[in-house]
Amino acid sequence: MNPGPRITREKKTIAAMMVIYCRDHHGGGGRLCRECASLLDYGHRRLDTCPFQEDKTACNRCEVHCYSSHMRERARDLMHYSGPRMLRPHPILSLWHLLDKLRPAPKLKVRPHPSRKP
Repeated sequence: MNPGPRITREKKTIAAMMVIYCRDHHGGGGRLCRECASLLDYGHRRLDTCPFQEDKTACNRCEVHCYSSHMRERARDLMHYSGPRMLRPHPILSLWHLLDKLRPAPKLKVRPHPSRKP
């Protein structure tokens, strides 16, 4: 399945944030350390399986928590550090991310249980 433009952009944004974070915290110098590469891979897999796909809002506004609690804490640290530092090197991605935060959070559609009859 090919991701749409929204998911593709979200993956680029996370990767750019990860490079900033790893460079400043782990001396990555443009290459991600194993720990950061693992978190980036995890984030990309979560985006691939996001139930909202192209309709998604920013993850911190979503009603569905795709990340495990440990990984969510790591991602939160990454976002808090890198978010303010994104504007200068990545102004377009930063602007799109801010606009995505303004999107209304979609609601998860509840599917009827297969054993229950309407």
